[in-house]
Amino acid sequence: MAAFKNPRPSKLAEKLLSWFVKDDLLDEILGDLYEYHQELAHKPSWKRRLFYWFHVLNFLRPWALKRLTRTNSNYTTMFKHYFKISWRNLLRNKGYSLINIGGLAAGMTVAILISLWIYDELSFNKYHKNYDTIAKVYRTNKFDSFASTVHAPGLASVLKTDYGDFFEEVALVRGRLEERVIAVGEKKFSQSGYFMQDGGPQILTLNMKYGSQGGLKEMNSIMLSSSLAGKLFGEADPVGEMVTMDATTNLQVTGVYEDLPKNTEFSEASYLAPAELYVNGWTTLNVWDNYFTYIYLQIKPEHSFDEISATIAEAMMPHVDEETAESEPRIFLQPMNQWHLYSEFDNGTPVTSQRLKAVWYNGIIGAFVLLLACINFMNLSTARSEKRAKEVGILKALGSHRSQLIQQFFGESMLVTLLASVVAIFLVVLTLPWFNEVAAKAMVFPWASPLFWLAVLSIVGITGVLAGSYPALFLSSLDAVKVLKGTFKAGRLASLPRKVLVVVQFTVSISLIIGTLVVYQQLEYAKSRPVGYSRDGLISLRSASKEFKGKYLVLRNELKQTGMVEEIAEANYSVTDTRGWNGGFAWHGEKYEQTFNTIFVTYEYGKTVGLQFVDGRDFSRDITSDKSGIIINESAAKLFALENPVGEELTWQDRGSYTILGVVKDMVKGSPYEPTDPSVIFLGEFDMPWLYIRLNPDVSTHDALPKIQEVFARLTPSTPFDYAFADEAYALKFEEEERIGKLGFVFAGLAILISCLGLLGLSAFVAEQRIREIGIRKVLGASVAGLWQMLSKDFIVLVVISCVIAMPLAWYFMDSWLDSFVYRSAISWLVFAITGAIALLITMATVSFQALKAATANPVKSLRTE
Repeated sequence: MAAFKNPRPSKLAEKLLSWFVKDDLLDEILGDLYEYHQELAHKPSWKRRLFYWFHVLNFLRPWALKRLTRTNSNYTTMFKHYFKISWRNLLRNKGYSLINIGGLAAGMTVAILISLWIYDELSFNKYHKNYDTIAKVYRTNKFDSFASTVHAPGLASVLKTDYGDFFEEVALVRGRLEERVIAVGEKKFSQSGYFMQDGGPQILTLNMKYGSQGGLKEMNSIMLSSSLAGKLFGEADPVGEMVTMDATTNLQVTGVYEDLPKNTEFSEASYLAPAELYVNGWTTLNVWDNYFTYIYLQIKPEHSFDEISATIAEAMMPHVDEETAESEPRIFLQPMNQWHLYSEFDNGTPVTSQRLKAVWYNGIIGAFVLLLACINFMNLSTARSEKRAKEVGILKALGSHRSQLIQQFFGESMLVTLLASVVAIFLVVLTLPWFNEVAAKAMVFPWASPLFWLAVLSIVGITGVLAGSYPALFLSSLDAVKVLKGTFKAGRLASLPRKVLVVVQFTVSISLIIGTLVVYQQLEYAKSRPVGYSRDGLISLRSASKEFKGKYLVLRNELKQTGMVEEIAEANYSVTDTRGWNGGFAWHGEKYEQTFNTIFVTYEYGKTVGLQFVDGRDFSRDITSDKSGIIINESAAKLFALENPVGEELTWQDRGSYTILGVVKDMVKGSPYEPTDPSVIFLGEFDMPWLYIRLNPDVSTHDALPKIQEVFARLTPSTPFDYAFADEAYALKFEEEERIGKLGFVFAGLAILISCLGLLGLSAFVAEQRIREIGIRKVLGASVAGLWQMLSKDFIVLVVISCVIAMPLAWYFMDSWLDSFVYRSAISWLVFAITGAIALLITMATVSFQALKAATANPVKSLRTE
């Protein structure tokens, strides 16, 4: 009963009415509804509410609604007004508008391209669905500063059996890409792939086109990438079909997976075969004395990487020999999200990787280039402030608040930025294929990505605010009274901020030019480094196929008989590969702790690759004792500390004694920026996987290759003649630095272009501002050269100041960059001289155009105009 004593209408319904109904009708309607509500007091409360709401909603008709658009229309009109004024200003000053929009578009293009590159780097490996729970096993020991990822296969077995409760899957993978010939009938291709245990495809969550992820259970099985399956079988489902590996092993296709994107660790693999097939007979997957495998695993969600790493840290200790145990090996898990950017170690602890540094460097460069474009807008806007001062004065006199003027100038800035962003997106779409090629990426324009468009809007917003902040705050602060009386003067220091911004622009541009030149200087220095062998006319191919077995001498004779080949040889590793490290060398019973790069070759290796002997001789087929001979390089001779190494005997493990036959110059097999490795070269009497051919220098390559191919087609018909020139293989070592150099060249070029655009606009403004002075000087006899000097010297002084600031800064940072290379060049003074000359010449060319135009103009016309 208490509920009926004071029945109140719904407050929410009253608010709704207050919001929608006209003010002059509201009281009357509320009163009528209140009376109606009181009349219903005898009814249950739910009925009263229902009837009340029904009548409230019944009043929400067009005739009763407030004119809600009244306030919005004011804003709409205001924004229309801002847009109209901004658009007219753009059209009235076409030259300045083009400079502003062009500069901002160039800066935003660079910023968007670099943003795409950074996103691609940060999203590395995210293709895999188990990204957050996948890890790779790493190992450190007290003798090495780095962390190794190559393990003895026995470790994977221990992790599965002794620590299996932590993991969903553990898979052992051959520790490098294996190049094999995959063939179906007459179709045969040399392809790279991985040998991995069943469980690997499940960890990687391969997206299967045909078959299942469990396709590696049987030893004679193989899974193909979609592109390789297409080359071998076309569009048909190949599951159940047979392929041949290296012309000897028949494998059944058990699955076809979609090609992995380029920003994944496994993207280069075009096939996956069982790890058991790789070891097939020569070893087992439980040994502890042979390190040749990676170990990938997926942890269970209830465990953490740190927890498991702490538990398994000493898992190797009970299984390794005494010598290995002395090195105190400790294993840990590296999560997949850290493989790409956080996998460099020094003394067992993570350090900032070169890849992560590249992300930071490129991000900073992109921000700087965008800043340069913003500076152009600021400079040109403030320079033209006197012209717009009257406009500001009139608007203030008519009652405009400063906040409204700030909105107007920010509106102009946003309009220019939006137009520039449209041009920038067009340029990004146009240049993305080129950028992908230079950056070795496969990025696509993310049309459908909300995140990308949000990022673009953020760049537009930040750029608009940055570019428009100074003009908006400066112009809106002008005194209306002084402006309208004509007494407003910008003042002597008014141009100081513009000069500072120009100095900033050229400091950044000059620094980028110096950086680019230093990168190229370092590249040329490394390229000109003596490599210890001759790359000219030397080709290589993998002869790992069993079809080559026992045919080396036959192949050698046949090739030499063509007259196209000077010599051939085999080796167990490529001449550009540093794999194959062994210890256990001793001299006169004294054991060396140092490990050496050990290479097995045939007799003709030295002549074929062009080893350069500094002492002793090469292997000879005519001397039987050479089978127990070795050749060492200069670095090894230095480590052995032998005064006259030729003729000395060394013992190697339990393989016996070897006589040093010769000493050769160091071969650069690894990084051209690092010291060479101490190497020991042995004679090998078994078939080896790398074949080297020295072309006859008197015959053209164009004539030689077809005849060589004929010999291979006759002796090894199932193996494709996939050769590579040694100089091209060696050039791949400079890819990363060449990529940095090319990107640096482009970014430095754009930076100087944007800076010059700004300078062009400023010089045009200065010439226009001083047109009467120029006219009077010409009437009084001033020469064109004198006028050019008057208009140009201020800008040249600014560029000289920029050089003074930029050069020491650039030297400091680039010298630090060069310190990351052991084999590094010194920064030549020519770099600074050339950069300074380039900056001054470009400045003079840019400024002179406007200066000479003003200096040669008819003074009568300019004075009459004034």
